[in-house]
Amino acid sequence: MGNSREALVALRSEVGKAVVGNDAAVTGLIIALLCRGHVLLEGVPGVAKTLLVRALAGALDLRTTRVQFTPDLMPGDVTGSIVYDPHKADFVFREGPVFTSLLIADEINRTPPKTQSALLEAMEERQVSVDGTPRPLPDPFIVIATQNPVEYEGTYPLPEAQLDRFLLKLTMPTPSRDDEVGILARHAAGFDPRDLTAAGIQPVASKADLDEGRAAVRSLTVHEQVLGYIVDICRATRNSPAVRLGVSPRGATALLAASRAWAWLSGREYVTPDDVKALARPTLRHRLELRPEAELEGATTDGVLDGVLAAVPVPR
Repeated sequence: MGNSREALVALRSEVGKAVVGNDAAVTGLIIALLCRGHVLLEGVPGVAKTLLVRALAGALDLRTTRVQFTPDLMPGDVTGSIVYDPHKADFVFREGPVFTSLLIADEINRTPPKTQSALLEAMEERQVSVDGTPRPLPDPFIVIATQNPVEYEGTYPLPEAQLDRFLLKLTMPTPSRDDEVGILARHAAGFDPRDLTAAGIQPVASKADLDEGRAAVRSLTVHEQVLGYIVDICRATRNSPAVRLGVSPRGATALLAASRAWAWLSGREYVTPDDVKALARPTLRHRLELRPEAELEGATTDGVLDGVLAAVPVPR
């Protein structure tokens, strides 16, 4: 059990060979894999969102596929479609890019709702139905959807129901000056983001480690007071004057799952209130909808969550 934990923790330094200064995002992706959850990755173009996922796939020896979402992308371009095969003189199913382990859905908010909903079925059911036949997706299968902050023109904001399907929303900030100098130094020394093998990325954990970790996370002890604390945090978001739509019960189960995974990765056999606090922002920030007037006054979802965490009594 300790071995699988060590292997998954080692992913952080392995991914660090290609991506500078994004430990929190790497940890978030490992938590998502342990919980079989999907991730929304937000950041301006050029902060290495795609590179991060490709480096993680290399360090886990998992298949990764990238789809660039555009306004003319059709559902079949994601799920696959029935095509005529002249050699067999019959119609066959050609798998779409969704048949992978780590699907990078790049700029998901640039595609219309019909294609977003095709991806949603794959995320929720872990299968796709084409021509009435359900086809299971590989295991593990998680979607890492990147989106540019919504100020960019020509975007379709994700509906609340779809946002709620993502376990975590991770933000990738512009790097600090020191990190940016480190990035340039690597490029000056010949680093090629398209050639991760040359960067020295080796598989350091396997699907077996992931399966073992998932089983361990599910069996982690959670005391009733901690369950009550999670519920109190989620209920407090619904009563905040700045919030139009608070966290749903699905959000509470997501916070429980993510806190468990973080506690296990940290080497504990039980969940503490600090684990819940550490995961509250990434797990809940995309599940809140602020009132327009609160946004005009400068309120943010992270700010609301900070207020909630400061106000809700922590169990002793």
